[in-house]
Amino acid sequence: MKIQRIGSKPSAKGPAEYFTGTVRIDPLNEPPAPARVAMALVTFEPGARTAWHTHPFGQTLIVTAGAGWVQREGGVKENIFPGDVVYFEPNEKHWHGATTTTAMSHIAVQEKENGSPVDWLEQVTDEDYNG
Repeated sequence: MKIQRIGSKPSAKGPAEYFTGTVRIDPLNEPPAPARVAMALVTFEPGARTAWHTHPFGQTLIVTAGAGWVQREGGVKENIFPGDVVYFEPNEKHWHGATTTTAMSHIAVQEKENGSPVDWLEQVTDEDYNG
């Protein structure tokens, strides 16, 4: 058994290549192979969001604080709030982030394929974000 305390790994800034705005990523757990799961607490400041992306085995978000938005390709932008659990299907193109006025934090849970849990795509435009 291994116990890992929150804060035992350093926070990282969400890289501009994959995020718009200020995003903090706090790793929660990433067990060694053969396990594939990766978990992080991600905090988005107002106006911050991910780029469009997919996950080979899908992704679960557990909203812990604030207010945010999620959108699947071809779908409408939806509100998310603390306690909401959002699931994206494997390879479903989507983005998520804070609203324009309120920060949002969620726990992201996804599995890795060939060492990576995500395939990053193009940035979400301001028009798509505000639309």
